[in-house]
Amino acid sequence: MVDWANSISEPNPTPFSWRGRKVFLTGHTGFKGGWLALWLTQLGATVRGYALDPSTEPNLFTVARVASLVEDIRGDIRDAVRLERAMQEFAPEVVFHLAAQPLVRYSYEDPIGTFETNIIGTARVLDSVRRTPSIAAVVSVTTDKCYENKEWVWPYRETDALGGYDPYSSSKACAEIVSAAFRQSYFPVEALGKPNGHGVAIATARAGNVIGGGDWSTDRLLPDLVRGFLSGKPVGIRHPHAIRPWQHVLEPLHGYILLAEKLLTHDPHFAAAYNFGPSDTDARPVSWIAEQMTAFWGNGASWVLDSTPTPHEAGYLKLDSSRAHTDLGWSPQLNLQQALELLVGWHHSWQAGSDMHIFTLDQIEQFRSQCEK
Repeated sequence: MVDWANSISEPNPTPFSWRGRKVFLTGHTGFKGGWLALWLTQLGATVRGYALDPSTEPNLFTVARVASLVEDIRGDIRDAVRLERAMQEFAPEVVFHLAAQPLVRYSYEDPIGTFETNIIGTARVLDSVRRTPSIAAVVSVTTDKCYENKEWVWPYRETDALGGYDPYSSSKACAEIVSAAFRQSYFPVEALGKPNGHGVAIATARAGNVIGGGDWSTDRLLPDLVRGFLSGKPVGIRHPHAIRPWQHVLEPLHGYILLAEKLLTHDPHFAAAYNFGPSDTDARPVSWIAEQMTAFWGNGASWVLDSTPTPHEAGYLKLDSSRAHTDLGWSPQLNLQQALELLVGWHHSWQAGSDMHIFTLDQIEQFRSQCEK
């Protein structure tokens, strides 16, 4: 089979292979982490996951039987002793750090827990990395909300100022700073690729609002719509005019994998921050998403405006992904309508009692095939 990850990059006389490579993945019981775990094992990687129990019931980790393909270790990234032991015993080559408190509204309820998990937890992961000699590359995942959001119409670039109005957003901006500090303090670029130095290439990845099958998170638009449609009741929608960079979960995961491959070349150029956002046409308002979802779902699905006062959330946010396109050969493969169709298809199949392990792997394979074209 053609190596999909390099099919859109510059020609490489020795195609990259994940087969047999050991990957340590934090957050594998979460939505994005579960999809990434399945994708990496499909590529032939040996994956050890480290995370808390799934935060919802149902959840992708259980429904898609992720544990059947990865080594499942339960633990808190703030637990330095357990985390370091799990990492060192496994001796991975690559770390994908996805474990986080990922919800804006929940961060208002538990700001200290959010800061501890997203800032101190990231520091714990990177401190364990510097004590694990086998590791060569780290992709630390943050968010598009790490930018100081000025509500302007221009997309944010990686060089724009970091910030954050709410505890979640500011915690992720801090995670970016922590990642950069570890890179500069402990993993100098001159050590990359040298046999006598512990050179680790660390990059951060910033993606937009991801959607897809198997997300049952609370206080997120698409999961709230799915839950409401299943209950047969109209779904209350907040902030109908808010615009977000919506994209299918496989889009940024594709970018994370490509980024890790570049980091493993030991070229310090790639040890930087990268945006992975949809095309400009897919930055849509909440009301457009709700209308499309009700049409795709059918069966009397509907939504209404929820005027209940809520904490501040950004009204307008777009990403500039030029660096990812230029450096990695990455670009979005699906438009937003296709992404919504995949999400609805996944949940309808789950409702029908399909084998969601096979169905989820099939969606990944189909997406990979599209990347090869």
